[in-house]
Amino acid sequence: MPQKKQSESEKLTNVIVEGILSRKGKNIMRLNMTRLPNAVTDYFILCHGTSDIQVKAIADAIIEETLKETGTKPWHKEGFENAEWILLDYVDVVVHIFKEETRTFYNLEKLWADAEIKTYSEN
Repeated sequence: MPQKKQSESEKLTNVIVEGILSRKGKNIMRLNMTRLPNAVTDYFILCHGTSDIQVKAIADAIIEETLKETGTKPWHKEGFENAEWILLDYVDVVVHIFKEETRTFYNLEKLWADAEIKTYSEN
């Protein structure tokens, strides 16, 4: 992956994590997919909230922060209707915001266990 693209993707992941932290998202993980064959994106960001309201607030904070800091809007977004699992697709970075029980059920961390995983403290 070209260095410029990687640094832009990493900057975007940092802004996204700040948005998640601002709404007290839980168990934040960044999965680096750049070395995996057939990966659909460069990075997955995973987190969860404890209610529909918190899940939506996290998604809204991410959209607001990325627009303010990088001028970037999600290419695609879905899941706002029921807020069990909101997906924000920034092409090189895909964000998954779950309710806790939905995250446990789908267990994307295990599905992409070959990815390099970085965790973030909520403090």
